[in-house]
Amino acid sequence: MEKRENFSGQLGFILSCAGAAIGLGNVWMFSWRLGEYGGAAFLIPYFIFVYFLGSTGLITEIAFGRKYEKGALGAIKEVLESKKSKLGNLLGSIPLLAMTGIFVFYIVVVGWIFRYFFASFSGIFNKVDIPTYFGSFAGTTQTIPWTILAMVVTVFILCMGISTGIEKMNKVIMPGLFVLFIILLIRSLTLPGAMEGVKYLVTPDFSHLLKPITWVMALGQAFFSVSLSGAGMVVYGSYLGKDVDIPSSALSIVFFDTLAALMAAFIIIPAAFAFGLDPAAGPPLLFITVPKIFTQMTGGYIFSIIFFLSIVFAAISSAINMMEAPIEALMGEFKLTRKKSTILTGIACLCFSLVLSTNMNLFGQWADFMSVYLAPIGASISAFVFYWIFGSNKALDAINIGAKKPLGSSFLILGKYLYIFIAILIVVLGAVYGGIG
Repeated sequence: MEKRENFSGQLGFILSCAGAAIGLGNVWMFSWRLGEYGGAAFLIPYFIFVYFLGSTGLITEIAFGRKYEKGALGAIKEVLESKKSKLGNLLGSIPLLAMTGIFVFYIVVVGWIFRYFFASFSGIFNKVDIPTYFGSFAGTTQTIPWTILAMVVTVFILCMGISTGIEKMNKVIMPGLFVLFIILLIRSLTLPGAMEGVKYLVTPDFSHLLKPITWVMALGQAFFSVSLSGAGMVVYGSYLGKDVDIPSSALSIVFFDTLAALMAAFIIIPAAFAFGLDPAAGPPLLFITVPKIFTQMTGGYIFSIIFFLSIVFAAISSAINMMEAPIEALMGEFKLTRKKSTILTGIACLCFSLVLSTNMNLFGQWADFMSVYLAPIGASISAFVFYWIFGSNKALDAINIGAKKPLGSSFLILGKYLYIFIAILIVVLGAVYGGIG
């Protein structure tokens, strides 16, 4: 088996985790939810949840992975085997399956992003009816080459490893993403009528705080936005050195993730207002509303290319984190090399992805099950094993290795009790509301 790799330092680790967290949900979900649920008032519950819940989940998963230098499956198995339990394979497989299952449908969407990026170069959005254009390929065999392309790019990066692949890539595309967002933000805010969109986002409607749905959606946004599943951040943590400060890293990840979401909102929503389009379009916002904006904007051809390039960056950085979880598990369980494990994982996942890419009903059912149910269950399992079976005091010691300001025992109230309860609650709320992430 190859020697285990590591991130070169805290900066590369933070940028890689930020890349994992900053995904498509930051663009198409946060933007319309911010406007739909009270504007600036929505930020109150969101900031509360992302600071306390998001950071706690990140600290938990990263520390668990670093302690055992293994992903979710290996770490959970080792803890349970030390307690003479035979449930390690079963419990450890759940967060791993959740992350892998999410990746299988997510890579299809990454393929859609690649198609839109290349379509921007051709200027096709000015020549077609955009809703018809999207409907003409989503769920058809036309998606197959784009899904394959997305998978090949992801496999190529992961074959290069942690420091020379994942870390180096994120050190380039994460700063690049924010530079592109700044360019788009300036253009969006200078459009005639854009200030109405800004008012829509920043004017608080505090009446929404009296509605349970606002708090539920803010909770879901905070939980899923930082990529908590019990596996993704565990596997990145497994490559982390003992000298890295986990609590401060987690707060940095939350900051960059939230900043990206806010920037995306202030790019898309003011532009939608400027051209009289629906700012609360939900998921179609990215694939229908945004391309319409560029067809009406002066310089729209260039800005369309810039926008979809930034979304490619966000999508790929998340995809490589998702795929790394099953890759690491194969390497650990079967002592395979990274390249063999990556290629085998890529082939297996691609087979499932291609089936989903040509059947939108199955795609939706699969996505709902993996993200609404299995991901929060996986997160709760990893946290339960870490705090309750491994031991809360030992867990706290593992968290505080390398920390400049070690967390006190009061943190265990968040990790051992509140976080696990909330993760389970998210499963229930997801079933009630049909998904809140």
